[in-house]
Amino acid sequence: MHLAELNVGKFRYPTTDARMAGFMQNLDLVNRLAERSPGFVWRLKDETNNATNFRVGDDIAVNLSVWEDAKSLENFVFNTIHAKFYRKKENWFEVSEQTHLVFWYVEPGQLPTLDEAWSRLIDLQNNGPSERAFGWAEIMDIERMRSLRCGTGR
Repeated sequence: MHLAELNVGKFRYPTTDARMAGFMQNLDLVNRLAERSPGFVWRLKDETNNATNFRVGDDIAVNLSVWEDAKSLENFVFNTIHAKFYRKKENWFEVSEQTHLVFWYVEPGQLPTLDEAWSRLIDLQNNGPSERAFGWAEIMDIERMRSLRCGTGR
């Protein structure tokens, strides 16, 4: 099974605002890096090669992607230049108390829709983690269990 993920955020400013330049000017770089990363499968994008024009809910921006496994996604998020931008996310996105990230498994070759992804995020917010929708803590627990079963864990 592959791992689908949706993370969302509300931009603090219009994407054309000078205060968004640090994010917008590096978006293509980070997206290209994601697409070249081991384990990357697919990401939602439009004709501009990014997803900043897609919105859900109350004008919320989205990032929807599929990865071969959680370790590949974790490596991209925390061990590449992406981490630099992740640490500065409050510069460009409003802080929210709501859950902003959801994972679920998809069959190889299956690409999630934005509507499906949004419904899974809402499910996680309303009902907590389940097989249908879960967060980082649950995916890391699943990965630890897999490594123990395969004899690669400690």
